Amino acid sequence: MATRLRLQRHGKKGKAFYHVVAADARAPRDGRYIEKVGTYNPNTNPATIEIKHDRALHWLQVGAEMSDTVRALLKYKGVVYHNHLVNGVRKGAMTEAEAEKRFEKWMTEKSAKVQGKIDQLNNESDKDKAARLAAEKAVNEAREAAQNAAIAEAEAAKAAAEAPAEEETPAAEEAPAAEETPAAEEAPAAEETPAAEEAPAAEEAPAAEEAPAAEEAPAAEEAPAAEEAPAAEEAPAAEEAPAAEEAPAAEEAPAAEEAPAAEAAPAAEEAPAAEEAPAAEDEKKDEKED
Repeated sequence: MATRLRLQRHGKKGKAFYHVVAADARAPRDGRYIEKVGTYNPNTNPATIEIKHDRALHWLQVGAEMSDTVRALLKYKGVVYHNHLVNGVRKGAMTEAEAEKRFEKWMTEKSAKVQGKIDQLNNESDKDKAARLAAEKAVNEAREAAQNAAIAEAEAAKAAAEAPAEEETPAAEEAPAAEETPAAEEAPAAEETPAAEEAPAAEEAPAAEEAPAAEEAPAAEEAPAAEEAPAAEEAPAAEEAPAAEEAPAAEEAPAAEEAPAAEAAPAAEEAPAAEEAPAAEDEKKDEKED
């Protein structure tokens, strides 16, 4: 029966790892095996390889065959080279001490190479991580700068929108004030002007009418004229200037007082004239009788 060192698959899909086993060449790949001599995990960088050096060397010494992958793994770990040295000692090509010395030297150099590769991978990983952090920091700074710029633009736009509003508000307040001021000034002027014009008219009209009335018209006619004239003049004055009703009223009062005086004066003069007329007629009758 041929014994073979090969890999036995384990793990899940896409994440497989392997056992290094010594099994019958006729057995299924993942079936029954004789002995497990190590593990191989290709999912790490570098790959994780664990081999039982003495047991793997034993199976090689007894003539076990190796699969291609297991051969590479055993070379990597120095099992194949150690087997070569042991065969040389058996043939007498070298002593056992010299074989051990050569193997130790090879293992030191191999370990240094492996460690150098691990350090290189770690340095590259650190550099890659630092580069990614720097790129992420730059992106964050750019995003923050863009946000600050957007906020500044929004505040500037808001300030620009508020400035015209503040300018328009005082203008809108000044415009009504400007409109109200002339109106307030014109209103008293309009009220005072008719009152000032009507007052002299009210004073002059009765005076001008009283003089002819007192001289020409009889007492019976003068009284209604004097009464109607102030009444006719007082009515327009009352309609035109409600605000100045008190002023004309104060000025019309003397006119009303003068009218009766003017009426009384002609009446007093006409009364003796009426008495003298019958006396003249009696004298004429006496003369005719005589």
